[in-house]
Amino acid sequence: RSAVIAATAQARDARADLIVTLGGGSITDGAKAVQLCLANDVRTVEDMERIKGGAEVKPPTVRQISIPTTLSAGEFSGIAGVTNEATRVKEMFRHPLTVPQAVILDPEVTRHTPMWLFLSTGIRAVDHCVEGVCSNESTEFTNASGLHGLSLLARGLPRVLADPADMKARLDCQIGSWLSMGGLAAGVPMGASHGIGYVLGAVFDVPHGHTSCIMLPWVMRWNKPANADRQALIANAMGHPGRDAGDVLDEFIAGLGMPRSLSAVKIGREHFERIATQAMGTPWVPRNPRPIHGPAEVQEILDLTA
Repeated sequence: RSAVIAATAQARDARADLIVTLGGGSITDGAKAVQLCLANDVRTVEDMERIKGGAEVKPPTVRQISIPTTLSAGEFSGIAGVTNEATRVKEMFRHPLTVPQAVILDPEVTRHTPMWLFLSTGIRAVDHCVEGVCSNESTEFTNASGLHGLSLLARGLPRVLADPADMKARLDCQIGSWLSMGGLAAGVPMGASHGIGYVLGAVFDVPHGHTSCIMLPWVMRWNKPANADRQALIANAMGHPGRDAGDVLDEFIAGLGMPRSLSAVKIGREHFERIATQAMGTPWVPRNPRPIHGPAEVQEILDLTA
């Protein structure tokens, strides 16, 4: 929140009539929140309570253009995730018009993004595709977007790792990232990977890409009794028809050199109770395709990821 307020003050002092962002998801979401703060005369961290959640919020008048350098795809969403430093909770600030007016996908600017960040945010986009397709609330249209985006990412990310100068592969990843947001933009909920990831990011400062690398394969395995037919679509889109989707994702993430357990990011079992309780308060865990009724079931997933 404090960073958003500082940036808002700078924009206000400059009498900005447009905000241009060049960077990753934190920069993009920060500017989306700045739009709302400018429009609603928010000047302090405490003032942000007035616009949290999106109820009766005045629409932005200073709009945004984004040039993303990572693949987490926040530039295609009207939601800004902002961490409240006082509570260590990631909060949502939203309005349909905070979505940038234009997004410029330029693979050349991503050559400066650290490889771990490019690849891990690519798995974040994979997570959008997978949880969108596997949702009980998906549609044929959002499935088409998600499955094509997934196939682009599944082919493109290893090519970028093998040859960082492959601009076609980088652009494929960027287009896959864009398509990964089709479900979210249409109102399809994410699941437990995203929900638990929100807590890991806000409380333990785990980068969002890494939360997806760790959580997604295990959430898929835990969910399989509820949606094996959807999971078959995932394995097929990634080029491994007939295989277990959780295993395919785990091997794919390992091949990119990403962390695959909570212990790899130094989160021990002593934190699981807090994570499980806080995850139930996210928008996504209660809408996971296999019903999660309380923290005990979240803890079952965490035990798998230890």
